Amino acid sequence: MRTWQVERRKRTRHLIELGGLVVKAGIVDLTGDDRAMIYGALLWMADKLQSDQGEHARGVWTKLGKMAFETEQKE
Repeated sequence: MRTWQVERRKRTRHLIELGGLVVKAGIVDLTGDDRAMIYGALLWMADKLQSDQGEHARGVWTKLGKMAFETEQKE
């Protein structure tokens, strides 16, 4: 397989995994699969991460995510 094909498959898998997180978090159901709303929320997150509160947001969101993954593993 050519290098570009391997890289394309890696990128595709990465994008699918990220989409899976959106579904796993319940965002799709909570927004009624409204792509504009989901994109807006992601833009809000990016803006928050670039602000002076970015480090705090990273810490809080990382902690919440790790706790959710741990809870899921226990179930």
